[in-house]
Amino acid sequence: QVQLAESGGGLVQAGGSLRLSCLASGRTFSNYAMGWFRQAPGKERQLVAGISWNSGGTFYAGSVKGRFTISRDNAKNTLYLQMDSLKPEDTTLYYCAAGYTLLKEGNVDYWGQGTQITVSS
Repeated sequence: QVQLAESGGGLVQAGGSLRLSCLASGRTFSNYAMGWFRQAPGKERQLVAGISWNSGGTFYAGSVKGRFTISRDNAKNTLYLQMDSLKPEDTTLYYCAAGYTLLKEGNVDYWGQGTQITVSS
């Protein structure tokens, strides 16, 4: 089992920045690819950014490319998402996720509880 706990969500004005963190506990964090998903009401959960177990590979959804940066610190069992130039349409719940094949096949083995991001215009 892997437990994931997100932090860093909140309210920010458009154009501002936030940094999300996800602290993992349980099984070996570095074994897993990691990702950040978001889910707007009535829509499917979407992979926003993903990172391989050794940070050698990353993925960004087109809507966030150039604005968001995913990173991880395996020594601290922590995943990060730096979000810059935030837009009102980025408002929604963000989830941390872990999965052996998350980057290659989009499969998630573990989910965090989610953290709310609200961007005001």
